[in-house]
Amino acid sequence: MNIQVKLAVPLAVMALTGAVQAQELIVKIGHVGPTSGAIAHLGKDNELGARMAIDDLNAKGVTIGGKKAKFELLAEDDAGDPKQGTAAAQKLMDSKVNGVIGHLNSGTTIPASKVYSDAGVPQISPSATNPKFTRNGYKTAFRVVADDVHLGGTLGKYSVQQLKGKSIAVIDDRTAYGQGVADEFEKGVKSAGGKVVGREFTNDKATDFTAILTSLKAKKPDVVFFGGMDAVAGPMLRQMKQLGISAKFVGGDGICTGELPKLSAGTMADEQVVCAEAGGVEGESKKSLDDFKAKFKAKYKADVQIYAPYVYDAVNVMVDAMVKAGSAEPAKYLPVLAKTDGYKGVTGTISFDNKGDIKNGALTLFTYKSGSRQQIAVVR
Repeated sequence: MNIQVKLAVPLAVMALTGAVQAQELIVKIGHVGPTSGAIAHLGKDNELGARMAIDDLNAKGVTIGGKKAKFELLAEDDAGDPKQGTAAAQKLMDSKVNGVIGHLNSGTTIPASKVYSDAGVPQISPSATNPKFTRNGYKTAFRVVADDVHLGGTLGKYSVQQLKGKSIAVIDDRTAYGQGVADEFEKGVKSAGGKVVGREFTNDKATDFTAILTSLKAKKPDVVFFGGMDAVAGPMLRQMKQLGISAKFVGGDGICTGELPKLSAGTMADEQVVCAEAGGVEGESKKSLDDFKAKFKAKYKADVQIYAPYVYDAVNVMVDAMVKAGSAEPAKYLPVLAKTDGYKGVTGTISFDNKGDIKNGALTLFTYKSGSRQQIAVVR
C-alpha cells in the first residue's frame, strides 16, 4: 500500500466522524438544587430525577430540527442559599445552557429567575411554591407544581374543618418558602372561621426551639403549623414531645418527606403529622407514577424523596417544546414552551397558564403511621 492510500483511509474515517458530529446536536440542560447542607437529601433526589430524564432521552434518540440530539446535564449546587443560587445561575448562563430545571427552594429560585430572564433562558422549577416566582413578569419562569396560595390555604382550611382545630399556632423559618406558606396557611385558617392563637418564627439552621414552643404551649394549641423544611421540623417534633405538646403538627411539602420519621427520632405519634405535597395523581395517572418510582429505585437503589418525578417531567416538557419548535435555541422554543397544553407526564397532565403556573394543580395530603408516609387524599 502506498502512502497516499494509507492516508486516504484515516482521512475518510475523519470525514465520516465529522459528518456524524455535524448532524448531532448537543443540548445542555442545567439543574440547580441544594446537594450540600441540611436538605441535601432533597437536592440529590431532584438531581437524580434530572439524570434519569437525560438518560432516558438519550436512550430514546430524540431528533430536534432534523438533527439527533445528545443531551448533557450540567448540575450545580446552591446549598439552599440565595447568593450561591444566583452564582450557580450565572455559571450556567456562562456555560450557554439551553434551559434550566430548578431551583428547589423558593428562596433560591426567585433571585435566580432574574438571571435567567435577563439571559432569555427558560427555567422550570419542579418544587418552588412561593407565588412571587411567577408573578415578577418574567416570561422565562415556569413551574410544574401548585403554589403556596393553594397549598397553604388548603392546609389552613383542612386544619379547621377536618382536624377540628380550635386554637392554631403558626411557626415559620423566615425563608421565602416558609414564611410564604405560613402566611397563606393563616389566611386559610381565618377564611374557614378558625383562630390563630400565636405566631412565632425561627430560622432554617436552628436546632433549639424551647423558647418559642414554651411560649406557644401556654396558649394550649391543638394544631401547630410549621412553614419550613424537614431538617428543622424533625428536631421541633422531638422538642414538642419533651415539652408535652401533643398537638397535631401540620406542614407543607418541605416537611412531607420519607426522612421526617428518622429526623424526629421516632417521637411522632401515629397520624400526629399531616402534610401536603404540591402535586398529586389519581386514577390512571397513579400507575405511571408508581412505575416511575419503581424504575427510580431500581436505577439508584434509593426511594423517591418528593420531587424527582416533577424534575423528570420538567426536563421532558422542556425537550418536548424544543422538538415542537424544531430548535433548542431558547428564543425559538420559549414561545412553544409557554403554550404547553395537555402534556402527559408521570405526575399527571401539565398545561401552563399565562403566568407560567401549572393549570389545575393538585395537592396530595399525607399522614404518618408506624414511621411511614401514607396518603390521605388528592385535592385540587
